Amino acid sequence: MPSLKGWINATSRINQHLASTDKAHLTTVRVIVDETFNKSVCLDLESFLIRMLAGDGAYSVLNRNDGITESAYYDRDRYQETFEQVFDRLKDDGVFTRTIPEIENSDLFKLSPFKALTQDQAIAVEGILEGLFEDLETRASSTGTSTGTSTTVVQGEPGTGKTVVAIYLMKMLVDIQAAPPAEDFDRDTMFAEFFAGGYPQLLDGLRIGLVVPQQSLRKSIQKVFRKTPGLRADMVMTAFEAGESDEHFDLLLVDESHRLNQRANQASAAQNTKFRTITEKLFGHDDTSKTQLDWIRAKSTHQILFLDAAQSVRPADLPTHVLDDLVTGARQHERLYPLVSQLRVNAGADYVGYVRQLLGASTDHPLAAPLRPQTFDDYDFRLFDSLAEMQQQIRARDAEVGLSRLVAGYAWPWKTKNDKDAFDIEIDGIRLRWNSTQTDWIASPNALEEVGSIHTVQGYDLNYAGIIIGPDLSYDPARGTLIVNRDSYFDTKGKENNPRLGKTYADDNLLRFVSNIYAVLLTRGIKGTYVYVSDPALRAHLAQYIPTAALAPALTRSDEYFERSAPRFPQ
Repeated sequence: MPSLKGWINATSRINQHLASTDKAHLTTVRVIVDETFNKSVCLDLESFLIRMLAGDGAYSVLNRNDGITESAYYDRDRYQETFEQVFDRLKDDGVFTRTIPEIENSDLFKLSPFKALTQDQAIAVEGILEGLFEDLETRASSTGTSTGTSTTVVQGEPGTGKTVVAIYLMKMLVDIQAAPPAEDFDRDTMFAEFFAGGYPQLLDGLRIGLVVPQQSLRKSIQKVFRKTPGLRADMVMTAFEAGESDEHFDLLLVDESHRLNQRANQASAAQNTKFRTITEKLFGHDDTSKTQLDWIRAKSTHQILFLDAAQSVRPADLPTHVLDDLVTGARQHERLYPLVSQLRVNAGADYVGYVRQLLGASTDHPLAAPLRPQTFDDYDFRLFDSLAEMQQQIRARDAEVGLSRLVAGYAWPWKTKNDKDAFDIEIDGIRLRWNSTQTDWIASPNALEEVGSIHTVQGYDLNYAGIIIGPDLSYDPARGTLIVNRDSYFDTKGKENNPRLGKTYADDNLLRFVSNIYAVLLTRGIKGTYVYVSDPALRAHLAQYIPTAALAPALTRSDEYFERSAPRFPQ
């Protein structure tokens, strides 16, 4: 039984909640009792339940974002088992509507503002907040007009949680902004100091927004914002919407900043017109050297840019030298925050570098040499000789853990865009179709039977990803280099020249984009990545570096399959 002091603390906390105007309507209280729980365990359980409730989506989570972080304490693994028992009891009581795996596979969970931060993410958030408040304080103590601007850069490879930090910051800023001055804050939370001491007043009236260039990811984040008190879907916008806005923003966060556009032929005539009119409105004339990054800077006093130059996948994306200059400038002004902890791929941070090196995405274009074969513990990384077998195994993994999909480079024309009865990809008797929707394809009903493109999966997690490397990428054994096959690459916007800026994209330029695409695709899988390669020479080459899968019948349990079909390197 809990001590008298424990009951008094619980009663006091309940009264605090009921005294809040935001929570006075609540009618039910559940008290979780365990005599072995110390304060560290209680905070960890609270963090776990908040994350699960936000991901389940049945209820709105009223908690503030004041510092949920992964904490280490004695016997934590044993307590985690107890947390699952608590969850099951609450689910039986109707508090949760889905299981833990179902919640963890959802966008509401993966893009939740209540994620627990890693140490480097927490350091980045704290540094960004300190810098922002310093800027705002300087502004408040001056004549009242904003004269200084700042640009902060958060840099990280795939899976380091750039999007998580962006969403976390958005929620924290609106929570600080709305913090009641007299409320008693838990001083043990990491960012509690920012909820008092004049910080909320510095955010009074602050206009903030989140720019997300990719359509699918933007729609998913908007869905999360609709479910989150304090956040609104219209806070999440395109670069065009930010540029067209009549209001000036105090702060704009830009996720996947490498996907902002320079002046180039847009996806529609209307967007080409918008690009010109926005530039004219902001700079007085149609300056073709201006990019969407210039719009962001013109429309906001402060910017926080999340980027990874190696994830640029189209010629219209910001040029590499612009991204390099951003990083250099942020470093000089001590506003650069690197994220290094690998949160997605269970193979660890070395896997991302290995894949990039393997595909030449981190070099000038030849395959990096010497590259020694690596294996990754607890990660299912394998090369298939048969697309049919890989498809079968992706289906088996989806039946086991969900969220397992086939994805591919844009190496086949999109016939089904106009003919729904056609097939897009045909290999060795296997016929497949491209994604039937551009928005939230991963969670769409037919996703398991379709193939996603880079534009449907960039920024997302999968449990298992089956990557089809198409005929757009091949290998020259004589020269030991990758080759891009322009005629087999069907993303028109991915290879067209830019006469407006006098830019012509040779095969070397195109190779960089195609290599980047496959490197992005190969870093989507949390538990495993399967690979099928169309070009025989490239397949033979990659077999030196990716364990090959022995053909075996599909089984319902992945551990049985591993025993009977163990990946192997050629001897």
